[in-house]
Amino acid sequence: MEITTKKSTMVYPAEETQKHRLWSSNLELLMTLHHVPTVYFFRPNGSSNFFNAQVLMEALSKVLVPFYPMAGRLARDEKGRVEINCNAEGALFVEAETDVVIDDLIGDTIRSSELWRLVPTVDYAADISSYPLTLLQVTKFKCGGVCLGIGLQHTLADGPAGIHFINSWAESARGLPLSAEPHIDRSLLRARDPPTPTFHHVEYDPPLSMNTDQEPQSDPETTVSIFKLTRDQLNTLKDKANKDGNAGNYSTYNSLAAHIWRCVKSFPDTAKRIQTILKRMDDEYLRSAIDHMETVPNVRAPVLGARGFQCPNLCINSWVRLPIYEADFGWGCPIWLGPAKGSQDGKTYVLPSPVKDGSLSLATCLDTAHMKKQVCCPFSSKRMDHAISRVLALVASQLMSRRETFKFGGSVKVERKRERQSDRDPFSSETPMKWWDVGRSG
Repeated sequence: MEITTKKSTMVYPAEETQKHRLWSSNLELLMTLHHVPTVYFFRPNGSSNFFNAQVLMEALSKVLVPFYPMAGRLARDEKGRVEINCNAEGALFVEAETDVVIDDLIGDTIRSSELWRLVPTVDYAADISSYPLTLLQVTKFKCGGVCLGIGLQHTLADGPAGIHFINSWAESARGLPLSAEPHIDRSLLRARDPPTPTFHHVEYDPPLSMNTDQEPQSDPETTVSIFKLTRDQLNTLKDKANKDGNAGNYSTYNSLAAHIWRCVKSFPDTAKRIQTILKRMDDEYLRSAIDHMETVPNVRAPVLGARGFQCPNLCINSWVRLPIYEADFGWGCPIWLGPAKGSQDGKTYVLPSPVKDGSLSLATCLDTAHMKKQVCCPFSSKRMDHAISRVLALVASQLMSRRETFKFGGSVKVERKRERQSDRDPFSSETPMKWWDVGRSG
């Protein structure tokens, strides 16, 4: 795929905005200092000004007034702590075109390297204050369709906040007032004084390092495959989980996450475990986590890069409850949205259907070498278990190929069985699989 950049513009807030430093909580500092890339695909609607760049930039300029941190830059305070410098230096808007059609990119298998090229990039080797926090690119396809590539700095916004910004930009492009103003206040996420963690937060321990002869010098190439599950298939999973789990009332997410884990390694009562853990993610536990991070010497130490998600860990993120398909800029809603780069082996996104038919898609990322061994075909109701299992079981095969014992911190060995930390510790487990990797967003 050839992509030609036609024009790059720095878009500034339409009015004077507040100039100040925005404090970053410990939770924000756990994020890598990279942008989270997302792509929206739109079919042409016959309009003569379909995705007109001037319309989009004017709307962006207006929405950057209430969302003024999006036009800022990263900075460090006198102690070196990362924060947001709300200095109105602008958001990057790129206009590009390509020689392919949308259908060349949206299919059962998506190479993450292709989608990543639809999102602007920055030089992370430069000082953190040198690059925009908001990166936007409109790429026009030969078929007349458009991809809106978005990169938002994760320290700046999480999933719901990022979607709020994009949907507000879309409202502005349609000439509408914002349906909800942003609430720019992070004080709720401050640690207590003094910090009083009440749990052992194993989720922030250093990740398991593999017992291999040599650590890889660079992250392996990854491939994202999309698996579509119909409403009937999801109901089948849910009914099976509720029938076998005794406790019942398992959500679609709990049932699907349990099935993914079961494909990798057979766990008894998996759905029940996941539901129990999610219920324990209450205010007390989250407050304890924030306090715990306040007590560690370097809050950036637990940051997880690509290797933090390697086997035996899985990360399952649900975007089902996020209003991701409400981004109508005046030319219709997107036909597909998803992550532009699944750089972490073993990471899975649960995506809602753009047509709201109750179906879901699993965007699963694995090492390209392992993904090539599989034939990714559409699901049938009888082959759903087999299809998911064939690909996700590769994670288990990687685990076995790297042997059953792992080094922890370079010296202490972790055996296959662990003692339970505490009856109240939601992350205690009899296996080295970390349950904190089963996450939800939104």
